[in-house]
Amino acid sequence: MSLLVTGSIGIDTVESPAGKIVDALGGSAVYFAYAASFFGEVRMVGVVGEDCPHGFLKPLEKNDRIDMAGVEVRKGSRTFRWHGRYHDDDVNERDTMDVELNVLDERGPVIPESFRDSRHVFLANTHPELQMELLGQIHEPRFVVADTMDLWITTTRDKLVKLLGQIDGVVLNDSEAKLLTDEPNVVTAGREIARMVRQFVVVKKGEHGSLLFVGDRVCALPSYPSLNVIDPTGAGDSYAGGMMGYLAAAGSTDVAALRQGIAYGTVTASLTIEDFSLRKLTSVKRVDIDSRLEEFRDMTGF
Repeated sequence: MSLLVTGSIGIDTVESPAGKIVDALGGSAVYFAYAASFFGEVRMVGVVGEDCPHGFLKPLEKNDRIDMAGVEVRKGSRTFRWHGRYHDDDVNERDTMDVELNVLDERGPVIPESFRDSRHVFLANTHPELQMELLGQIHEPRFVVADTMDLWITTTRDKLVKLLGQIDGVVLNDSEAKLLTDEPNVVTAGREIARMVRQFVVVKKGEHGSLLFVGDRVCALPSYPSLNVIDPTGAGDSYAGGMMGYLAAAGSTDVAALRQGIAYGTVTASLTIEDFSLRKLTSVKRVDIDSRLEEFRDMTGF
């Protein structure tokens, strides 16, 4: 089954208690696409500026499961840049030191005609209006999931709610779920959002795992207990990539498949955070993900 992701491609500078990396490959579409590629082919749509360094996208280009025909190098534009610093006393907390939207503040990408028959679609975090515009370029999607953030909940809530009514699922964190619903209890919030979409909601809780809401049903999963957290950047996008990659390959989106999907998302994200940028993901294979999933299954069995 075809899987398409639309999202950002960025040049990141990241500081964490483990060190610092400058001008690293980042962005939501990047992490998602690489994570999803462990499960099957993925079509990638995004934009970089003409300042994008030569060979910068090589880790993606070397992956024969990532089709980059939807990546545009836009003349006269500059690539999105982000600089983040994670706290020494809590690596789950970070401050944005600098951000340059650049190409992300311009018109959105165009989905190639050869990608418009995609059946599984992930709309990574961006303005809900742009997410709807991109979704409108897909002919007959069967399963559409989106990510969002507090900025859009606060500034464009009506457009976001409209988007939710057109998609099958949404992925967001616990504070965003509470903000969207004005509910202090994350379970109540998740159930309310589940009524806004066609099928399911995943609420991420960082080191405390995630919750899956399908109708009135709630499934809880802890995080993988990582000992070596180097760079949490991209963990959420890798989670979504692992989940969607599995679901597209499985060809099913019933509750059992969704539960397996968030388990794969959890362990894929746990690998991402063990090094800066894509370094860890480019050094592992599907067998490593499956092995970690079995460890995780053993940990959570009772």
